[in-house]
Amino acid sequence: MSPLIGAAWLDVRERADQLVLNYVSRAADAAHGVLRSEQRLDFARRLRARIEAEVGGSENPRTVAKVLDRFGDPAALVAREARRLTESAPEAAACGSRAGLGPEGTRRFPAIRDDTAPAHPPRRAGQHRVSRPTSLGLPFAGLRRVAMSTANPMATGGRDARTVVKEHPRETAALVILVVAALLVPFGLPPLAIFPVPLVVWAAGTAVVLLSESWEVRDRFLGAGAPLLGYVVGGVLVGGLRVGAEPGFDTFMTAFWAVSGTMFMIGTGLGVVWLAYRLLDLD
Repeated sequence: MSPLIGAAWLDVRERADQLVLNYVSRAADAAHGVLRSEQRLDFARRLRARIEAEVGGSENPRTVAKVLDRFGDPAALVAREARRLTESAPEAAACGSRAGLGPEGTRRFPAIRDDTAPAHPPRRAGQHRVSRPTSLGLPFAGLRRVAMSTANPMATGGRDARTVVKEHPRETAALVILVVAALLVPFGLPPLAIFPVPLVVWAAGTAVVLLSESWEVRDRFLGAGAPLLGYVVGGVLVGGLRVGAEPGFDTFMTAFWAVSGTMFMIGTGLGVVWLAYRLLDLD
């Protein structure tokens, strides 16, 4: 393994561990004033063990984020744990001396949000999810949840824009770089060597997107390639339509250069929206 690949693998592993640590820390913070100190420590220990069991040894941050999303809001888990301890206290006190456990000594962890949901068969490699309407009356439920995410974090299972930025700083930076590339188009900056400045900035953002493990491969190419696709295909189509009754290569190129920058900006906007939507992982 080359040093570069090894460093990248360690970085991915550290990010996955950090996701788990952040989630458990949020749960422990929520348990302050709700659970006693020994109950809080026991709860945090069992929560981390349950998360690691659900993750199944995966070191992919995307997989870990999906598991944590299934657990839901840490505060809700703490409230459920408090109710369980209250309800089980009489029974635990009666049998505690026989079992050698205190009222809070149960080894059972409350069921996570979708434990009662029917299990789905594992996806085969290369098989992508297909988004379907949750009901005939809400064909755009996923987009509605995205729109609500900044106002109501519970609409996305506890994940909102702030959470995504905190958990995915590199991916967020890549999206910002792509937006900057689009915003530089109207300024007409002098090229770097022979390359336009927006193209150089786009290439930097694209490199970060393609190296990210948080998006599927298809999403990386769609999101990062949308600006270039808009520039080339959009410029050709719209420029061709603008040629009108004056055909000719020079006329076409004039029309192409006049619209290609705008089409690049439109493609960038569509690609960034798609990548941000997939980062929220609302399917």
